[in-house]
Amino acid sequence: MIPSVRKTNFLIFIVCTLMILAAAYMEHVMKMIPCSLCITQRGFVVLTGLLALAAALHNPAVTGKRAYAVLGIISPILGACFAGRQLWLQSLPADQVPACGPGLAYMFEVFPFMDALKLLLQGDGNCAHVDKILGLSLALWTLIAFIGLAGVNLYQLLRKQDKLA
Repeated sequence: MIPSVRKTNFLIFIVCTLMILAAAYMEHVMKMIPCSLCITQRGFVVLTGLLALAAALHNPAVTGKRAYAVLGIISPILGACFAGRQLWLQSLPADQVPACGPGLAYMFEVFPFMDALKLLLQGDGNCAHVDKILGLSLALWTLIAFIGLAGVNLYQLLRKQDKLA
């Protein structure tokens, strides 16, 4: 039996929560320091999860369900763009990798907000470092997850709407 739109949104929220917990574990236990693009990707995972939670709690009528699904497609697609940029940086030869930039806290402390945000979203040499889990880079795993999240939300958009919640 296919879960209702509401239950599917709760499932999306749970997946996003597990992704953030895994990222926190890798950062704090495995000591993998996230780069600026990793942090940006985390932001889109959180946004996707919060949209799904809001959709599940709100449980709107058909138009609202579609609006949440569209937002739930846009968010992981944007996240996938940053994962793709990180994969591109990781694929560059060592001599073409951009120089490593300052730390995130330093950027937001010293630079104007928009300049710091631009630097954050561009990524730098730190983003070219490849950490692998089960033979694939974390950026590739995240890209796969974003594609899956966008796919589930696309299904939510196109599916026949439930009669009862």
